[in-house]
Amino acid sequence: MTNIYDIKINSLQNTAIDLSEYNNKFILFVNVASKCGFTSQYKSLEELYKTHKDNLIIIGSPCNQFGSQEPGTAEDIEAFCKVNFGVTFLMTEKIDVKGNNQHALYKWLTDKNLNGTKSSTVKWNFQKYLVSPEGKLVDYYFSITKPTSAKITKHLK
Repeated sequence: MTNIYDIKINSLQNTAIDLSEYNNKFILFVNVASKCGFTSQYKSLEELYKTHKDNLIIIGSPCNQFGSQEPGTAEDIEAFCKVNFGVTFLMTEKIDVKGNNQHALYKWLTDKNLNGTKSSTVKWNFQKYLVSPEGKLVDYYFSITKPTSAKITKHLK
């Protein structure tokens, strides 16, 4: 098992994100896309973030691996999220969440040997992974699970 807080990833603005800054909060990781049937979940992700921001950080990771639904540049993605959904939660650089070029973050999230909890595969955009304030994988949720679902919020209380 490895420590999630040691993983390196950059923001959408290409600055380093230090995941250890969030080691006292839940982190909800979501692979996002601007042209997906689930894109409207940005609104409820923002709502969830604003409601629970004392103990939750949401980190969206743009990904173009599912139906080429995130073709934009970093600037395009940032503008789309702010203008259409008022997104204020953290967004990473565009990454691969599966396959040969899978980012280290998603290797950790999807491999029980690394996260110590369970293995999974990312099936589509807006799949969610919840990590506890202690850096342990709590669970993952498929795209159809709304961000404000009790399946997720029950852990945040």
